[in-house]
Amino acid sequence: MDALSGAGPRRARGLGAAGPGSSCRAARPPAPWARFSAWLECVCVVTFDLELGQALELVYPNDFRLTDKEKSSICYLSFPDSHSGCLGDTQFSFRMRQCGGQRSPWHANDRHYHSRAPVALQREPAHYFGYVYFRQVKDSSVKRGYFQKSLVLVSRLPFVQLFQALLSLIAPEYFDKLAPCLEAVCSEIDQWPVPMPGQTLNLPVMGVVVQVHIPSRVDKSESSPPKQRDQENLLPAPMVLASVHELDLFRCFRPVLTHVQTLWELMLLGEPLLVLAPSPDVSSEMVLALTSCLQPLRFCCDFRPYFTIHDSEFKEFTTRTQAPPNVVLGVTNPFFIKTLQHWPHILRVGEPKMSGDLPKQVKLKKPSRLKTLDTKPAYLHRDKALLKRLLKGVQKKRPSDVQSALLRRHLLELTQSFIIPLEHYMASLMPLQKSITPWKTPPQIRPFSQDDFLRSLEHAGPQLTCILKGDWLGLYRRFFKSPHFDGWYRQRHKEMALKLEALHLEAICEANIETWMKDKSEVEVVDLVLKLREKLVRAQGHQLPVKEATLQRAQLYIETVIGSLPKDLQAVLCPP
Repeated sequence: MDALSGAGPRRARGLGAAGPGSSCRAARPPAPWARFSAWLECVCVVTFDLELGQALELVYPNDFRLTDKEKSSICYLSFPDSHSGCLGDTQFSFRMRQCGGQRSPWHANDRHYHSRAPVALQREPAHYFGYVYFRQVKDSSVKRGYFQKSLVLVSRLPFVQLFQALLSLIAPEYFDKLAPCLEAVCSEIDQWPVPMPGQTLNLPVMGVVVQVHIPSRVDKSESSPPKQRDQENLLPAPMVLASVHELDLFRCFRPVLTHVQTLWELMLLGEPLLVLAPSPDVSSEMVLALTSCLQPLRFCCDFRPYFTIHDSEFKEFTTRTQAPPNVVLGVTNPFFIKTLQHWPHILRVGEPKMSGDLPKQVKLKKPSRLKTLDTKPAYLHRDKALLKRLLKGVQKKRPSDVQSALLRRHLLELTQSFIIPLEHYMASLMPLQKSITPWKTPPQIRPFSQDDFLRSLEHAGPQLTCILKGDWLGLYRRFFKSPHFDGWYRQRHKEMALKLEALHLEAICEANIETWMKDKSEVEVVDLVLKLREKLVRAQGHQLPVKEATLQRAQLYIETVIGSLPKDLQAVLCPP
């Protein structure tokens, strides 16, 4: 069978050249790549062809379907911009939109994983992450005089540290031995256990065991490396990763330390931000560091760790006919300074490299005249104590991971101080438990009133947990207009509605159902059975937060009610 024909089963093994694109996807069967697919979508190799430019050399597994637009995006995003002048080996990340909208969940463990994973680590429903290892070295056997190739891991998981560590093991070997090495690695990944929040996993690859802890919602906020267990059975000793996703925050933010709090505000408010860096590794790390600032809040805006003028969304992001989109854009081409000069916020990191000819319309200021951050004044006063503490750490040569922990803790506490008043107010909108009765529709969650919330800040505001002064009211008012308020509110309202439904189910299960049935018609009894069954299905699917005992009692109630009905109705409700 041809690798790209129909929706047939995947071939057990084999590398395939990148075939023609497809505008639609067929659902992939779970075998034999279920475990591989729990971690990665596919592995791509992008090479530089003298006639075609960047070209997709192979996709593995060879029947994974990418549209032409997706293939083109991967090709352009997997190579540094010509202005970057990257020689040697470079690792970076990108994020691209999936064509055709959101996928329907097909991983068997998707719901289980999402119910336990922190919101920031959940699988992307409509985007791919690309983790790139690019090599450019002189090679006299090649016409252009350079060997240029990228190995790319495509995944929906934001495990940047894990996948970059994996690439550092795989890519050098692959560039020497090519296809056979890659096939063996993918076969090994297909033997890994699926990622499960709260577990420490040993992942063997190329003679090395990579040990990682998959974070869960109940983990403590402080970063801590996985417990090194079961190591007595592991030879050689495992390569322990401190985190699957957390970057060295201090190293990323060191060039912009005085602006960290302002940048946190811009992220919180979902403001458009252009990050101009000298190379894709710097741009991608800065964008990922920025989007991690809001934890434990979900980052609800678009973000592109590395973006080029060839991207299919270039026109969408650069148009002047409407306001700039809510996106954090990492770029290396100085052309963007001119193209996006109407954007409200621009962050410059490092000196722009001038290799290559710039278009005539781009006139760069001298670096000394370029501000690091062009933006409006911040809402909150700068935390001078934090800055002093971090700078003192630099003088004392404090380890970067300790500096990162200080910075991450500060940002976490800042986010929590901002969000706790919202959480308290939202909780006050929940109906009282005593108002939930078994045989009536549960009461509604009261609507969110911005004015009522702002009035509550006088006695229950962020000043209770944060010493920073400033225009907190103005910050909240602006936050109400941002995608992050909408995302937070929808998530909290959904959780509260499910909790309300769970409390209603518990109230029914604690009531005397036989007393209730005495004066009820058959229609009312059948209606109760159908509603209870619906609630039970939702609860068993982990959508309702109820105890196992409640589920068992609900099942018993259904059986009791059906048993009280005439035989003909029993046959309808419980067909053989």
